[in-house]
This record gives sequence, C-alpha cells and structure tokens, in this order.
Amino acid sequence: MDNFDRKIVEALRFNARQSVSAIAQQVNLSRPAVSERIKRLEAGGVIRGYQVVLSESSKERVSVYFEVQHSYERCREVADIFLKIPEVISCHGITGDVDLMVFVRAESMQRIHEIREMLDANLKFTKIKTHVVMSEWIANK
Repeated sequence: MDNFDRKIVEALRFNARQSVSAIAQQVNLSRPAVSERIKRLEAGGVIRGYQVVLSESSKERVSVYFEVQHSYERCREVADIFLKIPEVISCHGITGDVDLMVFVRAESMQRIHEIREMLDANLKFTKIKTHVVMSEWIANK
C-alpha cells in the first residue's frame, strides 16, 4: 500500500458511500485511477467489505447481564420479580458480593434501558451493575 492507497482507505473509512469522484478529488488522482486502486485493495483483501454501523439504541437483539444485590429476605422473592419480565433468559443466585446474575436479551438497547429503570425503581435492590454483551462466540443453547 502506498500513500495514495492509504488516503483512499482513510476516505472510505470516513464515508464508504461517497462517490469515487469525491474520493479522487480528495486524493488528487483521476477517477479511473481511484476506481482501479479500490478494486485492487478489495481483491487483495485490504478492504474486506463495507458495513452499516447502527447506533446502540437501534441495534436489535441486545444482551446484558445484570449483577444484582438486594435486601430481600429470600432470593426467591427477587426471582419472582424477574419472572414477570419476558426478556429475562436466566436468573442465578451466585456466591460473592453479588446476590444474583440475571441474563437478559431484548430487541433493543432502549428496551434494556426500560428494564434497568424499572429495576432501579425497586428500593430493595441495593446495587445493580449492567454488563453489555459485546460478542458471543459460543452459544450452545
């Protein structure tokens, strides 16, 4: 990759939908030269594809873990609360500082936010920590 290729890649990273003519103006090459360089970068695997990146609030199928500490006498009382939330996949009592680990899968980050606000409103939940799942490599079930 030479300096022109780097500038082309930089322009595509900024806006992959811009025209070849616009990129040609930015890098001071002809449109056919830029088009040929882009094809070569794609064929050589430097450019592996173009993607749509959604804002967090519009992504679908967001998964999170909630670490929950509470002041209920029995964990079962808390589990009954989570049974009423259809997006809850699992709720486990665990050892350590945290009382429960709750796995939630919702249609959007907005829905996760709504669930979290509902949990925050419960005064017997003394601490809630949210962990957003960024990648899932193994999902056996």
